[in-house]
Amino acid sequence: MKRRFFSTISLLMILAMTILLLPGCSQGESTPPQSSSGSLAVNRTAQSVPLESSSVTPSDPEESEAQTPENGGETGDETDGEAGTLLVAFGDRNAPFTLYLYDNPTAAAIAHHVGTASWQLPIYHYDDYDNWEVMQYYDVPSRYEIPDHSETIASEAAGTVYYSEPNRIVLFFHEAQVTGEYTPVGYFDYTEEFVKAVEENPVLEGWGNKLVFISPAD
Repeated sequence: MKRRFFSTISLLMILAMTILLLPGCSQGESTPPQSSSGSLAVNRTAQSVPLESSSVTPSDPEESEAQTPENGGETGDETDGEAGTLLVAFGDRNAPFTLYLYDNPTAAAIAHHVGTASWQLPIYHYDDYDNWEVMQYYDVPSRYEIPDHSETIASEAAGTVYYSEPNRIVLFFHEAQVTGEYTPVGYFDYTEEFVKAVEENPVLEGWGNKLVFISPAD
């Protein structure tokens, strides 16, 4: 009798333990799945922050470097430095003076055209226009294309040369305060001989005007 009693109790205990161990049968075990689901949502939100941050990271260093002046960006003043020379004689068969060219597209174009054919430019006006005491201008034939990169110039040093659109070369052989839209081209060494050559350039007999001869330095 006792054996049956203990056997029955043992079976009941095994059955109860089996029921307790089945998944989802206890109220306490229903919370972890909900908590687990909520924690995944939080993790997904936390993971989205780095992704959004990565979309606003600084530009690639190579792209930033490409925008610097040293790599093709805007360079500012292009007249710094020199890029070759030309010879300029004031009057037929007079000794030439060296014109030192600035390193810019306008001066380069003038040097290129002179290199294909030396220029003989007339001075039609030399004592009957404003500021003729300090400057001269020489008209270049319109067939020569010269780029204009003019800027407002209000003060000119003696010996400086500019380009004035359209197709005009301007020489200030004395220091001046003349406001105009000019592109710097180059300069002459300012000496007494230079000033004398410009001022005493004779009128060419039979022509009624003065001439300036521009040729390659080589």
